[in-house]
Amino acid sequence: MQTNQGIKILVIEDNQEVRENLVEILELSNFIVFAAEDGLKGVEIAQTHAPDLILCDVMMPKLDGFGVLNILGKRPDTSGIPFVFLTAKAERSDFRRGMNLGADDYVTKPFFKDELLSVIETRLKKSKLLKKEFDRSEGGLRAFINEAKGFEALKNLSNDKKMKHFKKRDVIFEEGDNPRFLYFILSGKVKTFKTHDQGKEYIIELLKEGDFLGFVDLLKSTAHAETAAAMEDTDIVLIPKDDFLALIQTNRDVSSQMIKMLANNITEKEEQLLNLAYNSVRKRVADALILLSQKEDNKSFHVLREDLARIVGTAKESVIRMLTEFKNDGYIDITEGTIIILDLKKLSNLPS
Repeated sequence: MQTNQGIKILVIEDNQEVRENLVEILELSNFIVFAAEDGLKGVEIAQTHAPDLILCDVMMPKLDGFGVLNILGKRPDTSGIPFVFLTAKAERSDFRRGMNLGADDYVTKPFFKDELLSVIETRLKKSKLLKKEFDRSEGGLRAFINEAKGFEALKNLSNDKKMKHFKKRDVIFEEGDNPRFLYFILSGKVKTFKTHDQGKEYIIELLKEGDFLGFVDLLKSTAHAETAAAMEDTDIVLIPKDDFLALIQTNRDVSSQMIKMLANNITEKEEQLLNLAYNSVRKRVADALILLSQKEDNKSFHVLREDLARIVGTAKESVIRMLTEFKNDGYIDITEGTIIILDLKKLSNLPS
């Protein structure tokens, strides 16, 4: 017997009798229930209590159901919540408008208890399926794809999936190229960088096994804004553009999960740009060493001094000088080119 204990459902319904009836049905089924009498209150509760599913009336004062879905669908913390409309209106245009905004299902009033609970159970199962944390490996990618194939429109996503080998220094794509694939790193390491007018490189991002790249330009439908190259022998899975866009556009649950997987480094990139703008070279070198140790999951790693300088945004000579200072201070050790972090705490707490 399935238990609903701990599952939270938000009911947004302006009709008091209907609202109380829904709350009673759901509480008797062991759900935790929150209730709101209008759309504005519903949005507030959704942001505060993070429900597992939302039942929302269409026609309401202050903010209708379409407005609620539009607001919550644009917020990262609420965009993935299954959303089911409650409506007495059966016009095709209303159904189409809701689906275009990302609604998961409809329940037409008046409804039967079993019908309501069946819709809720179905949506919760699909949501749970797509919220799984998949490991960032070929097996994890295949598992995600196979789960996604449960949705009819995505059955061909993994067909003819190509894998390509890149040697060290090989270019994967160049700035200005028209994006054709989503790239998944099966093994190896990749850097993305921009080249300034003077020919100098600035490394934007370092990626490793389990990372995706090229997705921002695919989503924006613009040329690649940077160049990507292999830092060592690297195997990459190529997911065709059309398959990726179908995955993102066809199902709200899938798009929410995939976007979270792909965008896990956005905050990191923003912090990197801020550090480049405001921090001293000493602090930037220290932060770059910490970043590299996190990428390697190891306090010992090897990096070309030229690449380290491109991450920091300074001259190679300045980086070498800072490394020597850190070694003399006891923060790091250097053995045959390999950097070993000895005191992560002190390295992390250097002043800006």
